[in-house]
Amino acid sequence: MQREIDLAVEQFRALLTEQIARQERIAAGSVAKDFTKMEKIVIGVCGGDGIGPIITREGERILRYLLKDEIDAGKIEIRTIEGLTLEKREALGKAIPEDTLAALKECDVILKGPTTTPHGGNLESANVAMRRELDLYANVRPVCVPEENIDWIFYRENSEGEYVLGSRGVEIADQLAMDFKVTTDAGTRRIARAAFEYAKNNGKTNVAIVTKANIMKKTDGNFSKICHEVAAEYPDITAEDWYIDIMTANLVNPAIRSKFQVFVLPNLYGDIITDEAAQIQGGVGTAGSANVGDTYAMFEAVHGSAPRLIEQGLGEYANPSSIFKAAAMLLRHIARADAAEKLEKALLWVMERIPVNKLTTPYKQKCKIDKLLRSQDVNNSQYIGNIMGAYRTREIVPAQFYGKGAYYTFEGVQFRGLEKYDEYLTHTYGDYMQLPPVEKRVSHHYAEVIDLDTPCCEYLKTLR
Repeated sequence: MQREIDLAVEQFRALLTEQIARQERIAAGSVAKDFTKMEKIVIGVCGGDGIGPIITREGERILRYLLKDEIDAGKIEIRTIEGLTLEKREALGKAIPEDTLAALKECDVILKGPTTTPHGGNLESANVAMRRELDLYANVRPVCVPEENIDWIFYRENSEGEYVLGSRGVEIADQLAMDFKVTTDAGTRRIARAAFEYAKNNGKTNVAIVTKANIMKKTDGNFSKICHEVAAEYPDITAEDWYIDIMTANLVNPAIRSKFQVFVLPNLYGDIITDEAAQIQGGVGTAGSANVGDTYAMFEAVHGSAPRLIEQGLGEYANPSSIFKAAAMLLRHIARADAAEKLEKALLWVMERIPVNKLTTPYKQKCKIDKLLRSQDVNNSQYIGNIMGAYRTREIVPAQFYGKGAYYTFEGVQFRGLEKYDEYLTHTYGDYMQLPPVEKRVSHHYAEVIDLDTPCCEYLKTLR
């Protein structure tokens, strides 16, 4: 037992020395890139695992369409970065293979698909490793629900907390296991400044500092203290302390949640609460995520690699809307606001129509419904899913949209109401449809199955 304790002490000494050196590097600072002055920008596209390569392919197609002129002129290059699959990472025992990391470092920004992290073992998360190696210290996630007056943006510290040493804890077999949480002065100060600078530059007046400082007195206590020190430099912005547990409740409280604007919080809390916020917006499949540093930036879907869809042979139907939102954030980061606005308008065009007409239905191979929904606007007769693909799924319209009197069109037949639609399909296809009762149908929102056969760029053409 004493030998194991001595080994653990030596391991902790090495970790402590390493983290002090990292704090000193952060404190030394670095100069952020000015994309408006760069002669050439390199965008890396990294597929990842599971549905990652599928949705990322669609994101790349969007980028190539929107940036075509600059790509043709040699001002922007899009590179495919291979090697981030779970199989290769496990075979090499590395979170990111060295050749893949070298290729990533040759890019300015990265569009990345989700990657799988195995349960247990010692293989570090590819995301955690990438954030550390590229010093992507700010995870920025916007959430917007206009009808609920929700306009939130989360600044999650991305390089410290429980995650930075998450695979390097101490274990004494059959006795105990300990992991570590890291908070540095310089690391906290820069994420706080990023959040308050965003608030100042975007007319926001409230920043919520979210911790559990009453319990985690050293790490979270210092995080809160440093955030307030930074806040003192922004007298027009109110900084409020909130504990993570009550904030998770506040986000689902309609009476209070619309007051919040900007959030700054440590790594683990930010990971959890931004998924909750995304669910309020419509699901993790609807949210994009930016991981930003001074030298590099990586943009990704919020959701995971959805291995179940791959196992079921439905990977090609994965909803790419989260990676599209990430692509829009990428475009804004590289100062291509016009292109970003076009993509955001296209996504909004789709989202405004899908909640009313978002009808999905079970199917068998004998009943392939390729033309499930059409817009009722004669001037926009494209399929509802021109930006995301025509819905052809096994999930169902959310219950809150029943009874709205929306029109549905199928094979040229127009009718009002979900029940009438069910009657029509059941009459036409009989047992092929196997429709469950209406009241039992719910949408899971998570990387929903979606047909990508329809070109994603079709609606974008109307925005030129």
